Amino acid sequence: MFISLHELELRTVRFNVDIPAGEIDYDSKITQSSPLHTEGTAKLLNHSLGEIRVEGDLNVTVEATCDRCLETAKFPIGNHFDLVYMPAAEAKGRAEDEIDQGGLEVGYYEGGGLALEDILREVVLLALPMQLICDEACKGICPSCGQNRNQRDCGCQTEAVDDRWSKLRALRAEIGPHN
Repeated sequence: MFISLHELELRTVRFNVDIPAGEIDYDSKITQSSPLHTEGTAKLLNHSLGEIRVEGDLNVTVEATCDRCLETAKFPIGNHFDLVYMPAAEAKGRAEDEIDQGGLEVGYYEGGGLALEDILREVVLLALPMQLICDEACKGICPSCGQNRNQRDCGCQTEAVDDRWSKLRALRAEIGPHN
């Protein structure tokens, strides 16, 4: 769905959309496993500047590889979004030092409007946690043998190594014992 600037000049655009899995390309690690449902509004904030405010809610489930055990896991996302977009020409017209803190929360668009799919892609990616973990109790992969420790305990003994003092130990070995 394309939200055109011309249409926004006439009225507020309301959307209630279901986007099937596979239509939005998130990245190589994340795939959409359920339809993405979103509803909300887009409106023009200031006719002279072309600022567009897009507000709404979305619900979707995505799949990704767990960062600990490397198994596929599902991540349900339900998120409210309230975003402001300005014409890219506005950003080019300002010097970098003129952009204030509020400017960091503003997105930019080029041309005659915004693609709703691009906005939703951004909202989904920002809603995901930094580390994708299937479960808080996930034990991960054994660093010695590579066994998924959630499936069975491999019995490998891993010694905790504190490497912060290794250079001092090496220096002491070079100098010899302390008298």
